[in-house]
This record gives sequence, structure tokens and C-alpha cells, in this order.
Amino acid sequence: VQLQASGGGLVQTGGSLRLSCAASGRTFSSYVMGWFRQAPGKEREFVATISRNGVSTDYAESVKGRFTIARDNAKNTMYLQMNSLKPEDTALYYCAASRVYSSNWSQYHYWGQGTLVTVSS
Repeated sequence: VQLQASGGGLVQTGGSLRLSCAASGRTFSSYVMGWFRQAPGKEREFVATISRNGVSTDYAESVKGRFTIARDNAKNTMYLQMNSLKPEDTALYYCAASRVYSSNWSQYHYWGQGTLVTVSS
């Protein structure tokens, strides 16, 4: 599966953005999907994951209550709605696909190119 993330940009503290991840192919619904991010000088970290049918989700503690992950299997697309953004949310955001439900980036074998989110203070 090939993935392309979009929707990043510059936003002020407290603002919102919605990221999208478009997948190619007809097997999107067979993958667990996730969002990860990497800030400059920091390691890649887990943000959120969603099960194949969208029923189960999991979030990093740092984004719980502010971010919402969703997917539309009919459109081969995953989303990340980000509200109440903070400067510490600034990072390159990646979407990824996995065969297992996991928050561990090493379990994800297909990655998009990343979309940059910058939150100004």
C-alpha cells in the first residue's frame, strides 16, 4: 500500500488542523493505520492508531482529548483531527500502515512522506 499524508501547515496555539492520509490500492481496510510524529532533534513518537474497522483507537497521553483519529475505508483515507494545538505539537507527521494493532513504530511497514505541522506561540 502506498500512503500520502497531507493537511499540515502553520497554525497558532489553540488552533486546529485536520491531516489526511490517502492510500492507494484496494487493501486499505486490511491494515491497521497509525499516525506518528517526529520533532527536530527528537525521536519518532506514536500519536494515534486505529483498527481495521475503525472501532478501536488508541492515543498517546500527550494528545488524548485533543486529537481524534478516524478512517473512511470506502475512500481509502485516514484522518487526524487536531484541536487545541500547542507549540510542542510541532513536528513532521507521518501516516503508516501495519498488519498488527500497535503503538510501536517498528510494527508499521508502510509509511507516507510526512506533512509538517507548525504551531506558533
